[in-house]
Amino acid sequence: MSRPDHEIFDRPLLVRRRDRHAGEAARHDFLLRHVAEDIADRLSLIKRSFPLALNLGAQHGGLSRRLRGLPQIGLLIDAETSPRLLAACDGPRVLADEEMLPFQPGSLDLVVSGLSLHLVNDLPGALVQIQRALKPDGLFLGAMLGGATLTELRQAFVAAETEIEGGVSPRVAPFADVRDLGGLLQRAGFALPVADSDDVTVAYATALDLMREVRAMGGGNILHDRRRTFLQRRTLLRAAEIYAERFARPDGRITATFEIITLTGWAPHVSQQQPLTPGSAKARLADALGVPERPTRDHADPRSSGLDERTGRPTAGCVAVPTSPAAPSIDRPDRK
Repeated sequence: MSRPDHEIFDRPLLVRRRDRHAGEAARHDFLLRHVAEDIADRLSLIKRSFPLALNLGAQHGGLSRRLRGLPQIGLLIDAETSPRLLAACDGPRVLADEEMLPFQPGSLDLVVSGLSLHLVNDLPGALVQIQRALKPDGLFLGAMLGGATLTELRQAFVAAETEIEGGVSPRVAPFADVRDLGGLLQRAGFALPVADSDDVTVAYATALDLMREVRAMGGGNILHDRRRTFLQRRTLLRAAEIYAERFARPDGRITATFEIITLTGWAPHVSQQQPLTPGSAKARLADALGVPERPTRDHADPRSSGLDERTGRPTAGCVAVPTSPAAPSIDRPDRK
């Protein structure tokens, strides 16, 4: 049976793998816990309540358990594609795909998502559905993996397969760039869109330990164009050797990068700040400040939050791309 050209991921396979590893999800959710703390911190800065909220791609409910402790969160519904993961959630729940939301337009005050949307085939369509499901002035706050994720593993496999098998096959999913995602928020109709990225460095005893954990997280290769034969043992071991040669710390542990991109957008509302028409300014800011005028840069100043002090929302037209001055580092325990 043929598949549409735009489908990159084998979503039924993703559900089967998440079901298979559902029982050990809590032992490998360190990235989700990191994201949950970050989303909770961001929501705590927003001075308003969210009576009805949705956690889209809830996995085992870790993000929801963290957010239910916030005073401004009312009823929080978990939506997940894996029946076994959904069974581990605590509150109201619905079995639903991220690409087919079963919610009425304008019905939700808040939609959050933790490390799920990077594995949908139609991300623009999913964002449009989220925007439509929000009430006017409703908030979307989601975190997903970005393009730098597992770049070391990708390089090691390319080198090993080229050396041993004379060619390469796709093994690590293609993740989106932060600038592309900021543009997708705008295309989906969100007001005041913000996209920012944060690299998390994780250390493992060996590359094989990293691969085992990625598999236990339900993050194995689900690409439609993946090779359907088993990976050769020689190739696997050579990839682990190359990984250690190129990406080991002085203490011998290897490091892996996970880029987490956080998206923020609001459903349009008349109360929100609106950007002025280009060219309508009557005076130059440089003249008012008495400083030389300088050209703008591609990156927003990471020291500026771009948030309105009263509402906690970004100022009009703000699309931030801050870079962390120092990436958070996590050491995973050795495999017993």
